[in-house]
Amino acid sequence: MTTELVAMHMSDGIVNAPVSLAFGLVALVGLAICVARARRDLDDRTAPLAGLVAAFVFAVQMLNFPVLPGVSGHLLGGALTAILVGPYVGALCVAIVLVLQALLFADGGLSALGTNITNMALIGTFVGFAVAVAMRPLARRSRAGLILTAFVAAWVNTVVASLGFVLEYALGGQGLALGTVFGLMAGFHALIGIGEGIITALTVGAVAAVRPDLVYLLRGERAGLTIKETTPR
Repeated sequence: MTTELVAMHMSDGIVNAPVSLAFGLVALVGLAICVARARRDLDDRTAPLAGLVAAFVFAVQMLNFPVLPGVSGHLLGGALTAILVGPYVGALCVAIVLVLQALLFADGGLSALGTNITNMALIGTFVGFAVAVAMRPLARRSRAGLILTAFVAAWVNTVVASLGFVLEYALGGQGLALGTVFGLMAGFHALIGIGEGIITALTVGAVAAVRPDLVYLLRGERAGLTIKETTPR
């Protein structure tokens, strides 16, 4: 049971059917809102980047990195996608990845798809973006500031998304004490978040070094100019 709990992807049966159904509805409503709002963010620059970001998240999520014996983690992608293409488009990118993984690779159960989308595509993406927005003055100051912002946002995204599971388990899980579940999820994902932060920081930094105008978080009158001026030659 412990191995299932420390993996972010939930499998079928970890929470009961009513809770799975309820969060399935939450996911549907959340994604519907994202679809409506994403239309304003998609343009000739954002649309191709969104496709590339979704493909990158899909590929990197297939690679696990060890945290402890018997425990591994992978990129969630919420903060990464939100920083590059915005929270609404980013949430849709992560959701598409989760659906494909569940259907093609059985990574996460179908009945748990709503909870997984809620945790990783909605909670993780929007919390990660909120952190990035709070740190945006630092991100706009220099490339180093942007990299630090991406790292912190991704770390917080990972931990908070794991706490979504704790809530769902509290409502419809059984077998382990809630305190044990909280300790496992928060503790392991605090470590997994370091790997998430490094991957996110490196990716965002690489994009900003070449095309800062494509980074959604930096959009603004002086964003691209600031990064270009402070990037070492």
